[in-house]
Amino acid sequence: MTKPLDGIRILDFSRVLAAPMATQILSDMGAEVIKVERPGKGDETRSFEPRVGDQSAYFFAFNRGKKSVTLDLKSDDDRHIVERLITEVDVVVENFVPGTMDRYELGWERLHELNERLIYVAASGFGQTGPERNRKGYDTVFQALSGVMHLTGEPESGPSKAGIPVADMTSGLWVAIAILTGLVGRGTHGIGTFIDVAMMDVQTSLLALAAARTFALDEDPARTGTAHLGRVPSAAFECRDGWVQISGSDQHWPLLCNVLGLDELARDAELAENAGRVNRREEVTQALSEAISSWIRDELVAALTEIGIPAGEVRSVKEALNARQTQERGMVGTFEHPTVGRFSALRTPVKFHGYEDPTISAPPLLGADNEEVLGAFKPVGAMHAGGAAETAGAEGQA
Repeated sequence: MTKPLDGIRILDFSRVLAAPMATQILSDMGAEVIKVERPGKGDETRSFEPRVGDQSAYFFAFNRGKKSVTLDLKSDDDRHIVERLITEVDVVVENFVPGTMDRYELGWERLHELNERLIYVAASGFGQTGPERNRKGYDTVFQALSGVMHLTGEPESGPSKAGIPVADMTSGLWVAIAILTGLVGRGTHGIGTFIDVAMMDVQTSLLALAAARTFALDEDPARTGTAHLGRVPSAAFECRDGWVQISGSDQHWPLLCNVLGLDELARDAELAENAGRVNRREEVTQALSEAISSWIRDELVAALTEIGIPAGEVRSVKEALNARQTQERGMVGTFEHPTVGRFSALRTPVKFHGYEDPTISAPPLLGADNEEVLGAFKPVGAMHAGGAAETAGAEGQA
């Protein structure tokens, strides 16, 4: 079987996390992704911790299945190679500070002249326009600026970042969506497009529910920990040996009270509806916490799951990776790396009927595909296989 994106070719100038995550997703789905890296150094994440032998597991997480070529964008010869490659690709992705590619005469207008059907995605921190377009930032900075950090953590604590790089990873998803949308649009209308994706815009879009409260109630939402502002019960509760998250609606309330032996609460007519429970949040939460504190976590989850109450163990990362459902769905796989050997990786989480499912391939060694990809454009002996030249990547933005 073929993969959905077989035949799509992407020239990827991006580094670090968000855009490389997007191009890895598309690589897993069949696109040929040619990753352009700095001679001698490559994507800076090649040096990031944690290390596995002489390689970076961080780099592994977002660069599987790609081809690596090394080009110096300050070199006239190498820029000419890029121009020739542009005529043979469908998509260009870059995440430099706005204006960087234009300074190298490889911006949208020039590349569009060479390939009118090109999809050009410029992923940046703050976008191609606006007063902060040249401002730099990383994942946690965007979490802070967007309000996400303000909303994360317990009410009595200070702000907290999310446990994963949520700004980078959600931006990566939107870069992938943008690329796919551009390709569908080109297939329908026959024209290429320039797409501006800003991490700051993506994070602002994630405020949808919090913003709805602001628009409706003119309030500034605050941290609620694991609790839900509009629903009770919906929070994490501590058992004898761990934590469990319980989220229920009106139909679940009497069943929950029955399991926990809270007959008095079950008989209280005001608490039968969510609005009443929200108004008496502290009372209800305290009663639930006391009742749950004596339970074994897995036994409580089993009891609630059996009667249809949404509940789940608060798992550690190892517990989540080793969970039976995770394993049965094949979410954890492996690839064979030329220097590290067999290494575990997470699969792209979609399954197709009629196409081959996304596969896990090894990430490339720096410049591993110079001869294959660039062989037609320059003598092999002239290829960058580890020089010290810098490229526009040094000016990039995470």
